[in-house]
Amino acid sequence: MRNREALQQRGEKVKVDRLLTPTIGIELDIPDVNHADDEVIWTIRRHLARHKVVSIRAQQLTEDQFLAFSRRLGSLVRLPYIRPMQDFPEIIAVLKEEDEVDMGVFGGDWHSDFSFLECPPEISILYSREIPACGGDTVWANMTAACLALPDDLKAFLTGRKAVHVGAPYGVRYAPEPQSRFEGSIRMDRHNPEADAEQAHPAVCRHPERGNEPVLFVNPTYTIRFEGMDEVQSRPILERLYGHATRPEFCCRLNWLPDTIVLWDNRSTIHYAVNDYDGFRRMMWRTTVCSSRPLPAMP
Repeated sequence: MRNREALQQRGEKVKVDRLLTPTIGIELDIPDVNHADDEVIWTIRRHLARHKVVSIRAQQLTEDQFLAFSRRLGSLVRLPYIRPMQDFPEIIAVLKEEDEVDMGVFGGDWHSDFSFLECPPEISILYSREIPACGGDTVWANMTAACLALPDDLKAFLTGRKAVHVGAPYGVRYAPEPQSRFEGSIRMDRHNPEADAEQAHPAVCRHPERGNEPVLFVNPTYTIRFEGMDEVQSRPILERLYGHATRPEFCCRLNWLPDTIVLWDNRSTIHYAVNDYDGFRRMMWRTTVCSSRPLPAMP
């Protein structure tokens, strides 16, 4: 098999359909990922590292085929606190039924998936099985673009600093209010004190595949404070960072179609599931590729 460097320099078999925005997101034209060879897989990975979000439309996949494709992107991890599909423990069914109204939605705030783990996921993959007649979009923000555009005072503050993450929605101390929770078809292990364990990661990480490209690694769902500071001291700085990072020029919004695969670089994005489709059913399959511990950006 040709080496990785040669594969990454080629892309003849994958056509770029369109950019979602100039800053983040790309749609690739791949007829059938079930027959993708190594060249196609590494081209997907190259676009993912650069554009952060990759959409591939019109794919017909069974559970086994979805797993097979996902495994070609990397080793899959079974996420804690969320019950997977019974016969496919590496797939989570992200489901909201049409009668599940006036409640929160799974992923319904800005977050980086499971950033409170020692090794947060590298890639998250969603496959749309059933979508609502309208609504149900997902929005992503490019945390590298946001980091590079930070004001000088925030860049100086974040240099060498760590942020503290906890599994807030699944723990005891930071459990969300009942009216904002998603208590529907996705079964979650809530009120688990293990989820309150603090995990410190560099507030600015380096992307492992793009040299010393910096990534702002904080998010409203799981980041509670900065190391050496309490939550009250940290809150105004974190809120300023969140407001900056989610400015429209750093974001893309994807309108789901049936049978769409979307992959995102969980190390360098945050995302938001828009809860605007009460009364409609939405079913997605989700897999997760594991990663290593985040490393600080070099000065």
